[in-house]
Amino acid sequence: MNKILILVVEDDASVRNLITTTLKTHDYKYLVASNGESAIMEASSHNPDVVLLDLGLPDIDGIEVIKCIRSWSNMPVIVISARSEDKDKIEALDAGADDYLTKPFSVEELLARLRVTQRRLAFMEESSVTSNSVFVNGRLKVDFAAGCAYLGDRELHLTPIEYRLLCLMSKNVGKVLTHTYITQKIWGGSRENDVASLRVFMTTLRKKIESEPDSPQYIQTHIGVGYRMMKVE
Repeated sequence: MNKILILVVEDDASVRNLITTTLKTHDYKYLVASNGESAIMEASSHNPDVVLLDLGLPDIDGIEVIKCIRSWSNMPVIVISARSEDKDKIEALDAGADDYLTKPFSVEELLARLRVTQRRLAFMEESSVTSNSVFVNGRLKVDFAAGCAYLGDRELHLTPIEYRLLCLMSKNVGKVLTHTYITQKIWGGSRENDVASLRVFMTTLRKKIESEPDSPQYIQTHIGVGYRMMKVE
């Protein structure tokens, strides 16, 4: 189960030791880097499955490390940082991070985030093997080639914006997408940061795909940050 390779980027020796000891105890393979330059070198040389990244590095800010990795790879990046403000989380997620864990953190929460990322990696690999044009998540199915979506055997009647939102969320299952990222992808620069409109469309989409829109199963809200498509067993 835990055969993935994890790159731990952390300059604080005590935190780094806590993380690596936890990974070793749970049979994860790992590499370590104590600054941004070595992190980029390790990531490009070894192509790890997941990166655990501190933002406050001594040479390069972690945000720049994320941007650099994103210029050539989609490997999942989980930020582990003492920066707890929403604006810091949003900046990291907009730069390309997949998740954000605030220090101090519990070992159990770190392991839970890794399990979520593993499931996402396995799901993406399975999806690419079975079909590149059909997304299946629980009872939800999106046929990208046909431009149709279904809930069970029932075809969903979606507006163009709802369908584009569903496709965007489906292609990033398990990943938190910020309001800015979503509005840029859906509307381009014309309505960037139009969070009010996004909330309206997300509400109407949820009414069509969720059996209980007030307790969503597929699309999770991250208040003040964005939305995440959850993997449904």
